Amino acid sequence: MKIKKTYSEHETEALGYELGLLLKNEPKIVILLDGELGSGKTTFTKGLARAIGVIDIVNSPTYTIMKKYKTPDRLKVLYHLDLYRLEGVGSDFDLEEYIDGFGMIVVEWPYQADELLPKDYLLIQIKKLGEMEREFTLTCVGFPCKRAVHFI
Repeated sequence: MKIKKTYSEHETEALGYELGLLLKNEPKIVILLDGELGSGKTTFTKGLARAIGVIDIVNSPTYTIMKKYKTPDRLKVLYHLDLYRLEGVGSDFDLEEYIDGFGMIVVEWPYQADELLPKDYLLIQIKKLGEMEREFTLTCVGFPCKRAVHFI
């Protein structure tokens, strides 16, 4: 477990970028983002996306539940899921397909569908300490993220 603090949106995105660089060559990594509304989950995800080479504008998929971003060369993919508005896991949206797929899978509000969560993931808990100050607690569960978490 590692704890990091940021003091601005720029630093939050930079922390995501730093982690993304460490994880970008993993064939699959699931990152669970847990934090209250406005804690910086999407800002952090912007940094992850930039690190793997995504050039599209990254914004919250709150109303669409999932957005897929590819790098221009199509070699990397980021699935960004926001389960805040999800009311139970139904057959109308096949979350398993994305969570069990390949690429970087970022899940905001993961406990809305905790029965679908994989056994290997990086949990990032974000706590608002002030207007711009955030505390990130990174906990690795399983193999793919251990190298990165020990390095940060």
